[in-house]
Amino acid sequence: MPTLARVDFLLSTLNATDIGTLESIAEKLGQVEEELRAMEQAELATRAAEARQALMRGDLPEFKRARAYLQSKIGHLR
Repeated sequence: MPTLARVDFLLSTLNATDIGTLESIAEKLGQVEEELRAMEQAELATRAAEARQALMRGDLPEFKRARAYLQSKIGHLR
């Protein structure tokens, strides 16, 4: 998948984490993490994993911070 298409996929997936069950949101974050690792963006992939962990432990402020950080940094990959 070309980089621009990957970035668009990642951003749309992150935007979709506003609604759904905890499991579906965690799954979306897992997809983002996997795609970032495939793009050799290890630091961002780690941050996606941390966002997922924050969500699963109920730390909503940290989850939102991590998601906003990812959206910002991934947007700059274009």
